[in-house]
Amino acid sequence: MATNETFAPAKINLTLHVTGRRADGYHLLDSLVVFADLGDRLWLDPGAQMSLQVTGPFADGVPSDNRNLVWRAAEAAGWCGTIRLQKNLPHGAGIGGGSADAAALLRALHGNDAARGIGVQAALALGADVPVCLHMGPQRMRGIGEDLTRLGQSVPRLFAVLVNPGVHVPTPQVFAALTCRDNPEMAPMPERPDRQSFLSWLALQRNDLQAAAIARAPVIKEVLAALTATRGCALARMSGSGATCFGLYATRDQAARAARDIAASNAGWWVRSVITCGRDIS
Repeated sequence: MATNETFAPAKINLTLHVTGRRADGYHLLDSLVVFADLGDRLWLDPGAQMSLQVTGPFADGVPSDNRNLVWRAAEAAGWCGTIRLQKNLPHGAGIGGGSADAAALLRALHGNDAARGIGVQAALALGADVPVCLHMGPQRMRGIGEDLTRLGQSVPRLFAVLVNPGVHVPTPQVFAALTCRDNPEMAPMPERPDRQSFLSWLALQRNDLQAAAIARAPVIKEVLAALTATRGCALARMSGSGATCFGLYATRDQAARAARDIAASNAGWWVRSVITCGRDIS
């Protein structure tokens, strides 16, 4: 059988509202999620034995055994063979990481019906972000990650800059540092907005983990300031539990210029200009 290649795009939490906490300790979320045109890549070769080879600029520190979510996703799907994983995205960075890779493997095996193929609960058992990463379009994610609404034409395509300062912020520590766990959910989204009205709505939403993450890694505040200072930045915010932050711009050229400027001034930071999935309104 021919090698199966698949793409694991970076996940961006444009919003992340923490709306409560269940008795079992899991936090309830309300998050608007989109995906970028940048990500990891996987190649799958069926075989009698399972193996995982990790390459790419962020291969260091990524497990190549059953500690890796990709391996566990393959086992959950009943698949066996050789997996080659090219890590192009920083891991533990609030932009999908292993969850996006696991979801990409499941999409490669089940196509667009990946959620039904493995089941949402089985996907959730792999990781809270795996279900949302099974579909690469804009989604509203609620509950602990299992309540998903596809937004289709409600979210425009966005031009963004992703910046990671090279620090790892453990998600459990960020949640533990929260001062309030019962916050309002997202305000109603505008219907079929243009880019400017969408950005105006988005600016009124939040990432409730941002302050807690900054308390653990103050450099995140520096990243947000660097993005805000670039020409044309309409909004700067942290994605997920950090430490990656994003800036949003009106045009692709503005985003590309901002990425060049930030990278030139901060040699140790990972900086990329991306375009997100969404309705094309250009």
